[in-house]
Amino acid sequence: MTKDVVTLTKKMPDPLSVIAGLLSGGPDKLVGAEGEGAVVQLCDEQGRPLVSVEAPVLVQVRGEAQRLLGAVEPEVPYWWTEARATTGVEEGERLAGTFAARLATVVGGTAWPPQAARSLAVVETDGISVAPQPAAAQPAVDVLTDKVAVVIQDRPVVAMTAWLADAFKAAANAQLGLQIVTPAGTRLSPAVRAALPGWPSRWVVQDAEVGYYDGLSGAVLEWNNGLFVTATSPEATPDDPRTPVAESFTRDVADTGERQLAISYRAIHPADDRLVLGGALEAVWREITGEPPAGWGTEEPANLPWSLRQLTDVAHERSPEPTWLVVVGTPERPGLATVRITRTTGGIEEDVTLAFGYGPGEQVPTDAVPRAAEILATRHDLQSMLVQIRRARRDLSVPPRFEGPGVPFAFVLGAEEVREMPGDRARRTPLAQAPRELGPRTRPALYYPFPGDASDLSGWQDFEKLMRHLKGEQAA
Repeated sequence: MTKDVVTLTKKMPDPLSVIAGLLSGGPDKLVGAEGEGAVVQLCDEQGRPLVSVEAPVLVQVRGEAQRLLGAVEPEVPYWWTEARATTGVEEGERLAGTFAARLATVVGGTAWPPQAARSLAVVETDGISVAPQPAAAQPAVDVLTDKVAVVIQDRPVVAMTAWLADAFKAAANAQLGLQIVTPAGTRLSPAVRAALPGWPSRWVVQDAEVGYYDGLSGAVLEWNNGLFVTATSPEATPDDPRTPVAESFTRDVADTGERQLAISYRAIHPADDRLVLGGALEAVWREITGEPPAGWGTEEPANLPWSLRQLTDVAHERSPEPTWLVVVGTPERPGLATVRITRTTGGIEEDVTLAFGYGPGEQVPTDAVPRAAEILATRHDLQSMLVQIRRARRDLSVPPRFEGPGVPFAFVLGAEEVREMPGDRARRTPLAQAPRELGPRTRPALYYPFPGDASDLSGWQDFEKLMRHLKGEQAA
């Protein structure tokens, strides 16, 4: 059963409406605040939270409720208010549902999931206790050990919400792993997939056959000594662990005809007060889709209309701390990018991971890739760029089953990197096809194409050969 409830309203929930919702636990429930007032909580008599409510977010980007919740959304703009019940309290979901039902009734709107917001009646909570500190201090964390923070999510798509972003930060600051536990039908947003660090962090999927498995690798998992770890096969040896893989992970992996065009690149700009960030991403987006991104935000749902100036202002205000952003497209042309902006001794770095989704009858616009690469190389201080084609979902969400790796389509080396490479190494490659020059002949970037399609994995062998060659390493 879900512990998260979302209310979508055309009007901003005013203080009286929020208080009416918070009194869903009865007048004896106390109200507290965390995060400098950004999170309001229903607490028991000891001050421990029963339900935590995030500050309402004004969503001005069409399609976010459908993408993340599968819900019919109001016309933009609308207000998105999230409530999360404390795990382990039997009445917690009912309490959050009553809050959402009262909020939707007073302000006018709808709640997700619909069945969670059926009753306006006060929920009896006498004698109930909740998780003690420090787990309860972080609304998104359900289980805390000395090794990991565990977050339980039951929603169609696990998104990088304010809740989850806080959990990522808290786990990193405490030097803990983050393990996200979901039912089998849940998918990850690409933003969450990209943010998951290495072991012991992982996506844990509940499974009726094996109990739990890793949603990204399929490895069967078990809870052991305070965290989910890979289960050991009875036939395992020190040299051959024989990690069992869940059948659910490899079931139904036939090619559906859906494809993704995946682009990752890094640009390093000279530090300048006049620098406008996001221009490189917009240029690529326009070249691939014919239009700019639809919206952006510092978390999901992406709530702000696309604006280079606003994006730049946010990054400038946060400097010298890094800025993480999510950028989205329209429902008609799914696109999603995560952007990390960092100030370094070399300048202002933009690290971008971007993907566009295409259905079985849609053509992946690979002919636009060289043009996009040349724009980045000649106008936006490109350092390097990798383009892949994936057999993966059009909606870009990550399912808990095998999708296979992408296949390299092209790699681009920026002009400065080409210039610094000794001799003529960048032009003399082990690939069958010579690189193409981008930009002025006196200072070109180089575009390396790879043959093959989304079903031909041999492109990775060529890519590895190229990387070894560019690094000056001998072929194995």
